[in-house]
Amino acid sequence: MSEPTFTILLGGELRLTERLRQRVVGSRFIAADGGMRHAAALGVVPELWVGDFDSTPADLERAFAEVPKQPYPAAKAVTDGEIAVSEAIERGARGLILAGALGGERSDHALQHLLFGVTLAEQGFDVLLTSGDEEAVPLLAGTIDLALPAESLFSVLGLSELKGLFIENARYPLRDFHLPFGSSRTISNVAEGPLRLSLGSGRAVVLARPYDLSGV
Repeated sequence: MSEPTFTILLGGELRLTERLRQRVVGSRFIAADGGMRHAAALGVVPELWVGDFDSTPADLERAFAEVPKQPYPAAKAVTDGEIAVSEAIERGARGLILAGALGGERSDHALQHLLFGVTLAEQGFDVLLTSGDEEAVPLLAGTIDLALPAESLFSVLGLSELKGLFIENARYPLRDFHLPFGSSRTISNVAEGPLRLSLGSGRAVVLARPYDLSGV
């Protein structure tokens, strides 16, 4: 039996794309506060709704009144999204899709989601962050394969100094590359089809725009 995947509905932007639709097939769902608004677009009813509900309109609460709610005070030490992820892990999650993790009005939340995603990957979880239009995957020591369309844009954002970086099947490939922390060298690359990325040491995030072919 495959290990369970949970989709966490967060408050950022989310567009229902075919890639997103395929990724959440068979997933279980938990909503974090106002992220519940994405449930209707996805055609799902989450099994749990957590948060302080400070960003939840009354009509949304009425529409999903049957979903069990787990309220928290507004003055708390962690975000609603982190609480939702903790609940998913308690339920046996090994894969985590953070839907609505990118974009939106709160860049602090988007950045925190990226950092949190890397932490989760270090703990052994399979992590995808998505807005539908944009996707992010942690890159740690090892190798990952990403199924991206040819000519779509992607970047590797180093969250530390990167050593032994390999990028294969891209317009600008790299081999055993040393990327200093803060360097823009790996921003705005173009996939030539499915990518393979390897890293010797360091922490990074691969940000991809699979529907953006402006690099053609």
